[in-house]
This record gives sequence, C-alpha cells and structure tokens, in this order.
Amino acid sequence: CRSLLSFKNVKMSPAVVISTDDEKSSTQNELKEEKKKKKKEKKKRKEKEEKKRKRNDDDTKKKKKKKKLSSDDGEESSKKKKEKKKRKDDEKEKHLHDDDEPKLIIVDGSETKDKKNDKTSSSNSSINSDDEEQKNISARSSSPTSTTTIKYYTDDKMIQSSNLDFCDDDKKKIRDPSDTTLLLFYQYVEPPWDDKTYKTILQQLETTLAKKLGGRMRVAKEGLNCTLTGTHEDISQFCKKLRNFRNGEFQQTEFKLTKDLPMNQRFPNLKVMPVSELVNYGLEKETLGGYSGIHLDPKDYHNKMTESDTVVIDVRNHYESQIGRFDISLDPQMRKSTEFPVWLDKESTKEKLRGKQVLMYCTGGIRCERASALLNYKMENDPDIKDLGIQGVYQLQGGIDKYFKEFPDGGHWSGKNYTFDKRFAHAPPKIDAVSQEKDILTKGKCEACSKAWDKFGGKRRCPTCGVPSLICKECMLKHKSGEHKLDNSIRCDLCVSQNIRSKAQLRNQEEKEMNEYEQGLLQKGLLKSNDYNEESISADPTNIPPNPENVTRLFLKNMCRKFMDQHTLCNTLPGITHIVWRMDRKTQQFFGQAWVEMATPEDAARAVGMNGISVLSRPLSISYQPPDGKDRWPPNSSRLE
Repeated sequence: CRSLLSFKNVKMSPAVVISTDDEKSSTQNELKEEKKKKKKEKKKRKEKEEKKRKRNDDDTKKKKKKKKLSSDDGEESSKKKKEKKKRKDDEKEKHLHDDDEPKLIIVDGSETKDKKNDKTSSSNSSINSDDEEQKNISARSSSPTSTTTIKYYTDDKMIQSSNLDFCDDDKKKIRDPSDTTLLLFYQYVEPPWDDKTYKTILQQLETTLAKKLGGRMRVAKEGLNCTLTGTHEDISQFCKKLRNFRNGEFQQTEFKLTKDLPMNQRFPNLKVMPVSELVNYGLEKETLGGYSGIHLDPKDYHNKMTESDTVVIDVRNHYESQIGRFDISLDPQMRKSTEFPVWLDKESTKEKLRGKQVLMYCTGGIRCERASALLNYKMENDPDIKDLGIQGVYQLQGGIDKYFKEFPDGGHWSGKNYTFDKRFAHAPPKIDAVSQEKDILTKGKCEACSKAWDKFGGKRRCPTCGVPSLICKECMLKHKSGEHKLDNSIRCDLCVSQNIRSKAQLRNQEEKEMNEYEQGLLQKGLLKSNDYNEESISADPTNIPPNPENVTRLFLKNMCRKFMDQHTLCNTLPGITHIVWRMDRKTQQFFGQAWVEMATPEDAARAVGMNGISVLSRPLSISYQPPDGKDRWPPNSSRLE
C-alpha cells in the first residue's frame, strides 16, 4: 500500500513531457517530406510525358515528309514505268505480229549491226511467214557455231534461252538490282582433270569465278553441274569468265537463264561440293565416256515423241514425275538415280524397249547424259541388250527447262516441273501467266487425304524411304495444331504401292536388287572388282608427315562399302599387319571404316601422307589414332595371314 501511495504522489518530470512533444513534431516533418517527394515525382512524370509527346510529334512530322518524298518518287517511278511500257510496245510493233500467241524473235550477234543500219531488211524479215521463220530457227540452232538467242514475249515477260552461247540484253534496258537471275548448266570435260588441276579449279570457283553468286556447284574431275542465282550482271560476268576458262573447255556449254525472279528465290550462300562423279550409275567412269545419246533440240524432240516406234523414259525420281511429266513416258519409279541401272536390267523393261527408238528426258539434261550412255554401252557390250534391236537412243537437249521455253504453252507436257532451286516447281510460262483453275494443272495428290495437290511444302519426308512428302496445306495445319498428327502410316505413294513399311525392309530390298544386278554384270564381264583398284589420285612419296610419338595404329573412313576388301586395302597401304573392320552389331553391315596396325611408325607416317587418295572412286580418309589403353590392341584375331 505504501508503494502504491508513493507512486500516486510522484509528479512527472518535465524531461518526460518534452520527449513526447519531440515525437509528434518528428512525425509531422516526415509527412511533409513525403508530400514533397510525391510532388517532385509528379513533376518528373509530367516532364517525361511532355518529352514523349514532343518526340511523337517530331516522328509524325518526319513520316509526313517521307511520304511526300516517296509520293514524288512514286510519280517519277510511274513515269519511268510508262516510258518502259512504251518502249516495249514499240519493240513489239516492230518485231511481232498482232496474234495472241507468243512470237519468236531471232537476235543474232552478226545481224544486229546490219539491222540498225538497214531498216528495210528488218521490216522484210518481220513480214516472213511462220514456216520460213521456224526453218531459220532450226537451221541456226543446229549449227555448232551459232550465237542465236530465242526470246519469247508472254504477257510482257521475257524469257531467254541461249543456244551454245551467252548473249547480253540490250544495253538500254534498265534492270532492277533486286531482281534475281537463275542459271542452270552442266558440262562434262574430256579428258578428266588430274588431281592438281582439280584442286586449282575448286579454289578458283570459290574465290574468284563465282564469288558474288549463291547456289550449289557439284564439282568432279569429269566436269561441273551448277544451279546458281544472283543479279543479272553478276550471272553474265560469270558466264563470260567461264567461256574463257581452261583453254575453251566451256566454249560449248549451254547456259539456261531465267530472269526477273523475286528476291526471295535467291540463294544466300554458295556451296561448292567436291564429288567423285556428277551422276553415278555403278559403272566406272571410263566405260561411259563417249557413249551419250543423240541430242535433240526441243522442237525435234517434240516431233519425235509422236512417232509410233518410240518409247519415252522419264529419268527423274518418282516424286518429281508425280507432279508433272509427259503422259506417254515410262516412269522407272526411282527414289534416287542409282536405281536406274537395276530398272534398265529388268526383263519387263527390256520388252518395252524391244525394237523401239528410246527417248530420255530430265530436268536439265545431266541425268540423261549418264542414262543414255549406260544404255548405249550395254547395247554394245551386253548381249541381252544387243538382241533387243533398239533403233537409237536420244535425249532432250537442255532438259524440261529448255522445252518450256520452246513451247510456252506446254506442248506435250502436263503438270509442273519439279526443280532443285528456290522455285521448287513451275508450269510452262504461258500457263503460269494465265490464271486457270488448279484442278487443270494439278497432277499429284496429298498423301494424307488424297486431295489434288502439287506443292512440296514443309520439311516432312516419307518415314520409310525419306523422299519429300506431298502434303496439302490443310493436313499440314492440322498436324501442326495437333488436331490430326501425321504418323508413320502416312507414306509416299511409291512405298504404299510396293508395301514398304520400314526402313530396314527398304534397305534389304535395295541391297538384294543391287547385288543381283552386280552379279549379273560380273558374269557378263561388264564389271570387275579388280578394275576398281585403279587410283585416280597418285600418292606423293615426298609428302610424309612427322610421327614423333611413333604411332602405328591408324583410323580409316569413307571406304567403299560394296567392294572394299583386304586385298584392295593392303595394295593401297603397304605395311598393314592387322585390320579391324567396323561393322553394325545387329545387321553386320560394313560402315566403311576400319582400324589398322602398321608394321613400323615409318609405314604409318607414309600411309597418313596418302590421306585423300581415291580408292574405288572414293577419297580415303587416313589419320593417326593411338590406342587408349582400355582394350587390348591389336587383337590377335585381326592378324593378317
């Protein structure tokens, strides 16, 4: 009780009262500071918004100025276009009749100067009849020294095809630098280039000749096969340089040009691919030299197809002929070109060729070169083919691409032509220019829904054979959205007709057919394994790399899976004591690779110095690979007897 009474009587000290007043004042100051901060932040926001408004106003003003400038430029460009149209109309009035169909104009380098000086001669030449004009065309196209260029005018679009020469456009014509020109050509050379020449040509093609172009170039010792794109000026300069390259080896090359393509059809990069052969049909290159068929220009080929004793063969792959072909042609139903010899050797094929004239065609002509050479070779050396009484082997000069330029309305062709450039597929020019219903042009059908379709879009391929899949747009959208997935049951029509359901089944079938074909050639003496031991690249004995670690184990790859054996390898690389072939554990298929043990480090170094030597038409890769110590090397079972 005393303590409570004493607590009540205690008076609060003035110091305690002062402390409570300080706390109140501090809280008021903090509120004032927060208000000041908020005001400052609002000011900053307003300033930022004003700056943004000013920037937007400036941008709108700039855009308006650009639109005015572009409209002025557009008026100037429209004037230029009108002037170009007037020039074209004037040219047409001078050189063309008033018919609806496209007309032909012969432009010869030796005659253009005379036409400028003598107007009467040009007027007389334009009045000539169609029959006389066609005779002049065929006469000039057949002469080997002709420099004639045939131009077709269809809906104000010009397509040029050069006949054994390259001709420039008129210098007055102004070209859009964004337009793309496509160049297709191939050329076999005789004799084939040696190793030194081959390497220099590869280097020059990459660095100087085709530096500004994009596309693909297949380069072998037997020649070139190229699909290139670029500006018209760069393409023309490349053709001129190639004309004067290598002592006139490309003087007779036929350059096929397609001009005024959009920018998106231009290849971004150039790929120069060294290959052993441009087209390989399983026979050595020397046996096919000089056996190619008779070249017919599109007009003669067109007429010969109508003869009763002719057989036309489509030498392309089946998926190419699926969207367009000559309806009277035979389809070998190939997935790749190496299947053609097997098809040609079948009894059913021989009966179709008996007593006939054989006509062949492909996209650009290069596959016909080897296909016709193979048939001519077998006609001379194979007794079974001799007895067929074939009346001649002919091929379409310049391929389907040139046929379209000779016959813009398509001629005997139906559908579209599959291409390996960025056009992917195209119809004859006159049909492309005129809007028609798709059902009239479409030859193929969707593999999923059987709808009429002729566009190979997307990256999907047949799950069993790997060829491009023909899938319509609707089915592809359903697949991407997950509404209806394209499973492994959706296969190409060739696999469906042959009942091929797996990759292993197809591989076994192809190996069986190829082995039977090669055994038949061996029995007839047309193919000998010893012939493949000849080396097309001689090894340099002075090129021996150092071997400081005295490695004796080597790794070999890129060997021929069909014909490589112990005898061939030991003859190529002397000093081998052990060989371990790399095989598939399940199928026991040879991978084309092996490990070898050499007798001495000097033998190993000498072998590595032969890296890149051609064995069985394939460049052999040889490198050091010392043992890692995990396994016993060399195994006793690999010792050579």
